[in-house]
Parts: sequence; structure tokens; C-alpha cells
Amino acid sequence: MQKNSDITAITQLVVCERESRDMGFWNRMRSCFHADATVNISWFQGNGHDFVAASKDMAGRGMMAKHRLGPVLVTLNANRAIATVAGIIDIPLKLDDKDFTMSAYCVMFYRAEQRSGAWRLGSFECIYRRDELVPAILGQSVELPVQLLTQYRPSYRNLSYSLHLKGYVVNHELPGEDRPETVSAIYQQHYAWAGLPVPN
Repeated sequence: MQKNSDITAITQLVVCERESRDMGFWNRMRSCFHADATVNISWFQGNGHDFVAASKDMAGRGMMAKHRLGPVLVTLNANRAIATVAGIIDIPLKLDDKDFTMSAYCVMFYRAEQRSGAWRLGSFECIYRRDELVPAILGQSVELPVQLLTQYRPSYRNLSYSLHLKGYVVNHELPGEDRPETVSAIYQQHYAWAGLPVPN
């Protein structure tokens, strides 16, 4: 049976993790993850606490990502839960001395688990939908390396290029809507972990 207080706690946990990331509240962000949490996204694969340190380093490199979040959906089963939220990742870029914003559309997937009476995140992953590169001043344009861009996945092509510019190596095997089987797999894995049936 779902408890409203648990759903509220998990919802706030997800929002707190993302706001902490955007605002540079690194200690608070770290407190959102269990010590053995895992993260698997475009530019990082590893432990949740290491992800916080890497996010701080990314901000130090001048890659100031911000997140626009939709409502959080929580599906609860005893002390385990799945939380999903549709979001947009905005990253400002300067290309040929012109300002652009790269916006990546995704669904963020979290596993949350209650241990010793406290809810924390056990994992964080994304399903990538599409992305776009928009000039800050409409009408401005820039010539991009088409040959390189065509090597990237359609669901996170501009994100991959933006990360490449900052020296990051991107995982090209992540869940994305250009590969529907990867989306099905992440649903199967997460809901099985929570002991829940996949929505149909």
C-alpha cells in the first residue's frame, strides 16, 4: 500500500538532488544518495558520491548545466520505489564567440530505497529523447562538424557534441528513444528491482 508521506519524501528527494546539482549545494546533493548508489548517464558511470564530486568538477570547468523538471511520478512497493521525471537539461555554450543553449530532453529514472527509516537514492539513469542547439540571438548561426555529429546517437547528438567540447567521453550505449529496446530494458530492470509489474 502506498503511503502519502513516503511518496512526498521520495518526490522531495528527487527534486532536492536536482536543485542541489543546479545550485552547487554539493554536500546536500551527496546526502541524497546511498553510499552504494550508482549513476549511469551520458558523461558519468560510477558511484553516486563520486558523481557529486564529478558534477562539482564539471561546474568548475564552466559547464553550468541547469535542469527544468516536470512532475515526479513515484511508484512505491514497501521500502523500494521507482521515481521518474521528464526533464530538460540546458547547457550554455559559446561557439565561434556566439552564445548558444543546448537543450536535451530526457526522462530521469531513479531507484529510491528506505534504509533505517530514511529514503535515499540508490541509482540514477536517463532515457534520452532528443536535443537541440538554439542561438541566444535568433538568426545567428555557426558551422558545425557534420561528419563528427553524424557519428553520435540521434537521441543525444548535440549533448554528446557539447560534452566532447569539454573533453568528456560519452557512453553511446545508453537508453534512448532512437533504440526502443533500450527503453523497454530500463523499465524491465527498474520495476523488477522494485518487485513491481511494468506499466502497460
